[in-house]
Amino acid sequence: MIDEAHSGWFFRVVGWNPPLVLAVISMISVQVIKFLSKLAMTRKVDFERLSGTGGMPSSHAASVASLATAVGLQTGFDSPLFAVAAFFSLIVMYDAAGIRRAAGRQARVLNRMIDDLKVHQVVEGEALRELLGHTPVEVLVGTAYGIALALLLYP
Repeated sequence: MIDEAHSGWFFRVVGWNPPLVLAVISMISVQVIKFLSKLAMTRKVDFERLSGTGGMPSSHAASVASLATAVGLQTGFDSPLFAVAAFFSLIVMYDAAGIRRAAGRQARVLNRMIDDLKVHQVVEGEALRELLGHTPVEVLVGTAYGIALALLLYP
């Protein structure tokens, strides 16, 4: 554990658990980045970017990379706790770029089919969410952001 004399000013203000705090800060800051970049590109406010999945960079990858990095800094990169955090981070990143991305592609195809059927008044209903996962580049950028943020802000 880190004693109060060695902890940074930042964590004295917002909380005591640096890995958890850094993971939350990573996730929130990436969502804000996505919101502001969408606003800058389209000149339209899209609150879905603050809480929605998908897009550049991956907030899932950023938060778990930040968490694992902070755990490594706190407990040592050779600790079993870091191994657990790193392994589960890889699973989250794989899921974001693999499974959820595939589900988003399937949703896109189903939405097209539903639109075609709506023309013939065969079905009704809302469109499925298509922006679910991430490209490998979005995951890589999110990972780099999360690691950098943890290294920068860890006390």
